[in-house]
Amino acid sequence: MNEYMDTLEQNERMLLADIDVLRNQFPQTQDLYREVCVAMFFRYGMTPTANKLYQLVRKGSMSAPAEALNRFWENLRDKSRVTVSHPDLPESLKTAAGDLVATLWSAAQNAAQETLASLKVDVLLQVEQANDKANLAVAARDQAISTFNSMQKELMETHTECDVLKHEITALISTNSSLESQLEDSKNDISVSNAKLDDALRELVLEMEKLRASAKLNEDRLASAERRALLEIDRERTANIRLQKALETARVEYKMKVDVHHAESNAFQSQMANLRQTIGNLEGAIQAASEAREIVNRELIQLKIQISNNTHALAGSAVERDLLLRKLHECELGAAKNAAAIQPTTRAKRRKTE
Repeated sequence: MNEYMDTLEQNERMLLADIDVLRNQFPQTQDLYREVCVAMFFRYGMTPTANKLYQLVRKGSMSAPAEALNRFWENLRDKSRVTVSHPDLPESLKTAAGDLVATLWSAAQNAAQETLASLKVDVLLQVEQANDKANLAVAARDQAISTFNSMQKELMETHTECDVLKHEITALISTNSSLESQLEDSKNDISVSNAKLDDALRELVLEMEKLRASAKLNEDRLASAERRALLEIDRERTANIRLQKALETARVEYKMKVDVHHAESNAFQSQMANLRQTIGNLEGAIQAASEAREIVNRELIQLKIQISNNTHALAGSAVERDLLLRKLHECELGAAKNAAAIQPTTRAKRRKTE
């Protein structure tokens, strides 16, 4: 099915190419439509229609392809009809002979069309195969060109690397020569250093002998110093034991003093509690005396107000005035006594607080 569709598309493209050629050969509209009908029917095996013709040619009005198509079919029928003309043959025989020739011509034409179609298919297959081969050849050529370019690039890189390696080899050769000369110098230096090392070893042996003798002397001195240190340690241990005993005695005495101090502190705390209670009682008495004094002061103020209000009334009654004055004097004496009683209490409170 896909091959058939591909064949139709290819025929369509080829027909369009032929139409472009026919446009130049047949400028007249009817002639162009006629030739397109011939190409479609005989060359590509397509049945021409008015719509198809107009879509392909697109020239003139819609009636132009219909008229050209009618003329094409009439000409085709006239050409396919065979006329046998002979004066001695009857009319029926002429007709039968003509029909036979027409049938033969149609059969031959159909066979030719089938042969042409098969040839077209073969040609199309060959064209496709040729196109595939051409595409493969183009791909192979592109691959070969790409491979050649890559190989050429690699070759250039190889040449560059060779040049670099040549320079490096030259540098290494010069470096090797320099290192060989340095190696000879180093060998000479090592020989000199070995001689110096032998001298240093001999001096070191002599120095070590001296150090051994000095170490022996130091060991003897260290042993005597160690003995003296042990004696000092024993004396210090004895003194430390005496100090521990004295410290224990002092600790016991301190504990006893602390206990006595705690007892005295508890007694002092009890006395302080009693004093606080006494102070509280005195403060209550002072508060009561203050309240009594406030009451007396309020009474004095009321009496003064009453005296002020009744001054005019008292002017006519001397006896009543004397009574009021006497009462006022008594109130003042009572206030003085209360004040005198409050002052000693306050002083005693202050002394106890101090």
